[in-house]
Amino acid sequence: MTDAGHDDPILREDQLLEVFERSFRPGTRAVGIEAERIALFDDGAPLRFGGDATHPGVGAVFAQLVERHGWHPAAPDAPGGPVLSLERGRGNITLEPGSQFELSGAPHISLHALRDELTEHRDETDSLALTPKLHVLGLGFQPWARQDDLDWVPKSRYPIMRSYLPERGPRALDMMRRTATVQANFDFASERDAMRKLRAALALSPAVAGLFANSPLKEGVRQPYKSERTMVWLGMDPDRSGLLPFAWAPDASLGAYVQWALDAPMFLVKRNGVAAQATTHTFRRFLAEGFEGARATTGDWETHIKTLFPEVRLARTLEVRCADSVPLRYALALATLWTAVLYDDEALSAVEQLFVPHGFATWNGLRARIATDGLATPVGGTTVGALLRSLLPVARGALRRRAITDASGVDEQAYLAPAEELAADDRSVCDALLDGWNGDRADLSRRCAF
Repeated sequence: MTDAGHDDPILREDQLLEVFERSFRPGTRAVGIEAERIALFDDGAPLRFGGDATHPGVGAVFAQLVERHGWHPAAPDAPGGPVLSLERGRGNITLEPGSQFELSGAPHISLHALRDELTEHRDETDSLALTPKLHVLGLGFQPWARQDDLDWVPKSRYPIMRSYLPERGPRALDMMRRTATVQANFDFASERDAMRKLRAALALSPAVAGLFANSPLKEGVRQPYKSERTMVWLGMDPDRSGLLPFAWAPDASLGAYVQWALDAPMFLVKRNGVAAQATTHTFRRFLAEGFEGARATTGDWETHIKTLFPEVRLARTLEVRCADSVPLRYALALATLWTAVLYDDEALSAVEQLFVPHGFATWNGLRARIATDGLATPVGGTTVGALLRSLLPVARGALRRRAITDASGVDEQAYLAPAEELAADDRSVCDALLDGWNGDRADLSRRCAF
């Protein structure tokens, strides 16, 4: 292996903090969204990377997005490899291991711009002229397909994850190929700001997961859970997932986050487009010893950080990752709630008063119960739903103080309404979408269309 070239070698452990420090943006409060969706054909068959005589593959989808909507093929994952993603402006379309579709949107100063981006992307995917028709759904878990019904997207890190992660948790392959999420990404101004937002977001995440729970089906059978996806994540690699107990301490620092990441096993070291499995090494060991002649670089560190999957992740932005995939109006409500909480001191303080005091052990212990019972779950003499109903008016006030209006003079408060409507009746998204559903596949595609 040769050196990564443009990447600076890491010579001191304190350089690891610089990735986060370079991301401090005191004057910016942008929001971005990453929306994964489950793609199904009319007959319920899943979109696969490789097409066949009866069902088009990802290549046919990408070709129409390029030809009709101005997307461009991104550089392949490996020299001479297939196109695995598209790009346009500051957004891109990528693929999860089971060909779940993901829009990674641009950062936006207003939620109105975020709405426009999501709406445009929905309209573009709705316009795809494929036979059978393809439906792109906001669901947190693949409703029909078994593992054997899916193929693998040929991305270099996926075979490594496929071989390693099942050793660390029984639901690893389901996580990779049958789940989908909507996450929102936010700026942080300083170390204190980053850690305060991280702690508050971790505390709020189980409640948000319950509110936006939307994965009650598995292989066509209604499960006893509102969120099968949450149950999958509870069976995942504990070294790289969860609610980060160290981050709940009032004096938790970025250094503590770095120490946690250093002790997590790596997936790979990539040089000259070739990925080598490095799961024998934590990043701490890689830093001390190297790996097959390669020494650690800043690029390796950034790659490693993105292979960690806590419910809230620090990288170039703060990424809140706890929710199931949901249709557009709920995805926008999710981003709106987090925007209100993370960019307003009064709302952030409300989370610190309502959710943080229950502590890591309580919220971690309730995750499976919330996946089953949703907002009716008891916590500390109250319920998850009651806590949210106390927070939502504060969040609405934060949006009112933002006072960002669209061309019609409407401010961002309107986007919070779907979350308020659900919380008022202790409902999750799946309760609203699937009330009265009779098991018909076409009806499911209509109800859960993104």
